[in-house]
Amino acid sequence: MLLAVMLATPSLAQDKSFIRLTQPGRQNSSVTTARQFLVGSTCKGCSLYVNDELQKVYPTGAFAIEVELDEGNNPFEIKSLGPGGDSSSRTVSFSYHPPQEPVPVTSVNIAYIQTFPEGNLTVAPGDLIKFRVKAIPGGTITVGHHFKLTELPVSGSQTMPGIYQGTYTVQCSDPMITGGALPVVLQSGDQQIRRNTTYSFTLTDPQAQPVIGKTTGDAPFLKYGLGEDRLGGAKIGYLDTAVLLNITGKVGTDYRVKLAKNLNAYIPQDQVKLLPPGNFAPSSLSNSWRVWGDERFDYVTISFAQKLPYRTTQEIAPARIVLDVFGATANTNWVTQLENAKEIKNVYYEQVEDDVLRVHIELKHAQHWGYQVYYSGSALTVKVKRPPAKPGLAKLTIAVDAGHGGSNSGARGPTGVYEKEMTLAVAIQLQKALLAEGAKVLMTRVNDSYVDNNYRIVSYRDKDPDLLVSIHLNSAGDPIRVKGTSTFYKHIGFRPLSQHIYKHLLDLGLKEYGNIGSFNFALNSPTEYPNVLVETLFLSNPEDEMLILDPGFRKQLADKIVLGLKDFVAAGVAMQ
Repeated sequence: MLLAVMLATPSLAQDKSFIRLTQPGRQNSSVTTARQFLVGSTCKGCSLYVNDELQKVYPTGAFAIEVELDEGNNPFEIKSLGPGGDSSSRTVSFSYHPPQEPVPVTSVNIAYIQTFPEGNLTVAPGDLIKFRVKAIPGGTITVGHHFKLTELPVSGSQTMPGIYQGTYTVQCSDPMITGGALPVVLQSGDQQIRRNTTYSFTLTDPQAQPVIGKTTGDAPFLKYGLGEDRLGGAKIGYLDTAVLLNITGKVGTDYRVKLAKNLNAYIPQDQVKLLPPGNFAPSSLSNSWRVWGDERFDYVTISFAQKLPYRTTQEIAPARIVLDVFGATANTNWVTQLENAKEIKNVYYEQVEDDVLRVHIELKHAQHWGYQVYYSGSALTVKVKRPPAKPGLAKLTIAVDAGHGGSNSGARGPTGVYEKEMTLAVAIQLQKALLAEGAKVLMTRVNDSYVDNNYRIVSYRDKDPDLLVSIHLNSAGDPIRVKGTSTFYKHIGFRPLSQHIYKHLLDLGLKEYGNIGSFNFALNSPTEYPNVLVETLFLSNPEDEMLILDPGFRKQLADKIVLGLKDFVAAGVAMQ
């Protein structure tokens, strides 16, 4: 009797009115756009009103309501009425003020000073520093006592006077670059205002003494530039440990690396150990080459005198791995190729620049199955994975990555469910489906635990799966219009995996959000195995959330992913 009452209590509680808001996150919000949303949940049997107007409540209790604001304060009373007549209410308000048009400075003053690249800089002769200053119009702006900026004329997109700009070229033994902030002086009539730049500037001369570092840690990586988004800067690729780098500058916490005469890159400073002065810039002649195979992999080994930086790209039609070794000069008169290499068709090279040696590795099969680049001593090795011998997932090792976990909750749905909960639920269902196919399954996590993305990458590098599927749910600021499924890849040779899975997910009637490439997500970065990020649905959308909360639908998702995996393997085998 007591047990029956206890089991009935949650059901009764679900019929009691309540309001749980996930958006907005605060009772009073200041906003600059007129379109806002009220998102959250109430009891499944409740009626919901906003300012006395009846609103749609989904079968899960979720709601997502779009509201249009007037300028000023906009209060909204949200009221939930339970089936038993009980009620609850909450009031939220938006203070809406459209963005103001920029206005000129009207007093003798400097409003702001901007420098680009942004951050504390270590610069070399020839580097460019861009300055932008907003101050009273009609004045004179001088940086560092002698470099004058130009006031931009009002025309086109430049609608406001008083914007001064200029590009400074760093000189040898530059007297302006002294290791500290730079003075910026405004002269307007007989008045003078002096401010300092936010950031400091230090001069280094790599011609006098190169600054050499070597990579540290398990997964150091190079970035193309200084751009950032929520996924970080766009990566060139990962490097092995103890690779030598020629460091020519620093922006904030990133070292600038000279890879070749015409190519720079950036690397986080915590991934580099600076060497004592006197070291030479990394360079080497290429020595002996060997192409060979063992029971599982093919290999290309190239001997160098030092561990030089490198990058790889995948090419398709025909399938090739292209390896650029920076600081390398060809000194090779033959390439030894053994018959026990089963996947590598041809290996040849070209000296594309004085300091860039390009290695072409042609594959026998059209589908890329992964490769790893590393050093054995100072011999650079490319380990190439062979395709499966037959269709099907039996005996393949498949990694299933449940996104987020622990303190990293991910997105949150209108009912309050977290992404980390649903990714794990889908991953466990996918594990069951894969085991039924005879595959060996590696799980990133099987409970609500935090797993660092860098650890995930290094761990799977050691475990060497044949394929990896990372499970996530998407989120958008618009919880009403944005919905659907998508798959993501980074390397073009792995795109077919994401395409096969995507097509099967669309068979579920889900809205198409896209198959998206060059994606800078950590679990898409490895080249060792084909990998795919599956953004199953938009957790922010009440309809998509309702689907993912359904165990039956999660099983359908897992089954469709398995079908996509099987199609990918079958197609890859058929290409042999």
